[in-house]
Formats: sequence, structure tokens, C-alpha cells
Amino acid sequence: MPRRRKDPTIALPPGVHRVISRAREYFYYQPGRGSKVPGPRIRLPNDPQSPEFWNAVRQAQGLGGPVPTDTINALADAYEVAWPALPRKLSEGTQRTYRTSLALVRKAWGDLPASGLRPSHVQNLMDSLAETPGKANNTLDALRAMCRWAMGPRELLDRDPTLGVAHFEPGEGHKPWTPEQLKCADEHFTGTLRRAFMLMRYTGQRISDIVRLGWTDIDEGGFSLRQKKTGVKPWCPIFPELEAEMATWERRPGPFLTQDNGRPFSTNQLWKVFDAARKDLPILEGAVPHGLRAVAVIRLRQAGHSIPQISDMIGMSPPMVERYCRHADRKAGGQAVLLALAEGKNKNRTVKQ
Repeated sequence: MPRRRKDPTIALPPGVHRVISRAREYFYYQPGRGSKVPGPRIRLPNDPQSPEFWNAVRQAQGLGGPVPTDTINALADAYEVAWPALPRKLSEGTQRTYRTSLALVRKAWGDLPASGLRPSHVQNLMDSLAETPGKANNTLDALRAMCRWAMGPRELLDRDPTLGVAHFEPGEGHKPWTPEQLKCADEHFTGTLRRAFMLMRYTGQRISDIVRLGWTDIDEGGFSLRQKKTGVKPWCPIFPELEAEMATWERRPGPFLTQDNGRPFSTNQLWKVFDAARKDLPILEGAVPHGLRAVAVIRLRQAGHSIPQISDMIGMSPPMVERYCRHADRKAGGQAVLLALAEGKNKNRTVKQ
């Protein structure tokens, strides 16, 4: 039976390198490789997705004593190194979130046997994070994803310790900008910041996506760009307000948003531009770019579009659309009742001759 080649995209830890000899792969640990004073070369197991591989890496790094290969730490190591080879790829944002969440899991049970983890233990961890429901839910998602991977063909776990553990109710989420805040931005934002504001307000896309938008992403009157975080590819109509604004932009290759040196913005760089503007405009206190995503969703809802339609246009799950629209829908419903009552009173009013 032919020997299966390992995925060359697997990220190896510092000091570890791959050698291919006679169509076979070998892994070695050698600190300072390529320098004038390289360290000793230590042979590692052949499968970098196995807990044994990471056990050998730890020992090569000078950690004393035997390191168990069946612990939560070993399982998390094996799961993280397997990400590039997963059938369903994890976005960079999801990987960062999972690493942060799994760090909490490691802190709680890192050196304990993975097979001993039970739903009661996971529930206790969730309860300890009850004051930060978003963090708790992210931790549960990351742990559940790792356990389901481990229960697959690798057979590293026999049961799912997250079974029956429920998410906390999400908080209110990012608040939409108020009419006063939108007016302030309309009057004071200029240049690249105004472009970013208009794109987020009328497309509802994340800041990590609008920094990549350009003329080549226009598809028959709308934007079609795969979202960086989720991989979803919505079709966002270019509404008249945004179309009129875009008519003043020069047509050139690359993204709409560029720095003074002509380079594209990163998410963090655009955040810094927004933070600097917000310091000079007190009315924008508490407003964040993601709040414009809520503004776009609520605007579409108030225009009479259905939740599935908004989901397709924004690239947001229906439950999240409902979450953003909940307050607006209730407010609109209450106002409709008041209007109906007022009309009823006017009809019943007696007019003197």
C-alpha cells in the first residue's frame, strides 16, 4: 500500500523542520538551525498531527520528565496543527478565536487526561465564565469543535464531553449608531474614513471585508465578495445613497480604501483612523464600526425586506438578523398600535354642527 504524504501546509513549531528523502518525510528539532551556532539535531516522530509528536517536541525543548500524550494540552496541540488539513477550512479569525478559547481550556485542565473530561466539568467552566457570556460561548464552541474532531477517524476520544452543555443567551450585541451619530459622521468624516463609513453603513459588511472591497468586486449592481471571517459570499445591493457617493471616487485597481502611501488598509490600521476621529467627536462615544452592520440590517428590515432576504444580502445568519432587528421590530410594532389607537379615536370623535 503506498505511503500517504503528509499535508505540506501544516504549520510546524519554531525549531522544527521537515526533510524529504527518498520520497519519505522526516521531522527534526534543531534550535538555531542556519546560524553560526546551531543546536543539536533531534529526530521527531513522523506524524506532526499526533500527540506523540508534540510530546517529543516538548522534550526536545528541554522540558524535564515524561510528558503525557493523552492530556488536554496534547489533544489541543494535535487539533491546532491539524487545522490546515481540515476538509472545512477555518478562517484566520476563527483560528485566533479558537486559540484564545482553548487557552482557557488548557488553563483549566491542561495536564489532565482528555478521556476523563465530563459534561459536568465543562458546565462548571461555563458557569465560571457566566459574567462574560460571549467568552463562555466561544470557549464552548472551540472545545466542542476540538472534541468532535478527536472523535473522528483519529479516535482520540470516545465521547463528547460537551454533550448537553448549552450556550448562554447572547447579550444585546453591538448597538446600532443613533441618528445623531450618523448625522455627525455624515458632516465630519472625510476622505478614506468617509468611504469606509459609507461602505459599512450601506453594505453591512465587517471592517475586515470592506478594506478588501474594490471596483472588481461589483457584480451586476451589487458587491460579491467572500467574507473573511465566515467564508460566506453574500450579494450586497449598491443602494442609491452609496452609488451616488461612489460616483465621486476615482476608478483604479485595488481596494477602495488606501493609505497615503497607496497601500491597502489592514483592519487594525483602519480601526486606528476611526479611533483618532472619535476622540475629536464626543457624540461618537460608544459607537463602533460593527454598529453600522446593525444599522444596515435594521434599515433593510424597516424597508420591508424579510429576514431571509436580509441574510442573503448581508451574509448574516437569520438568527443574528433577528437579534439585531428585535428592538426595531418591537418598537415599530408598538408605534403601529399607537397609530391605530389614534386613528380609532379620531373616527369616534363627535363633531358639532
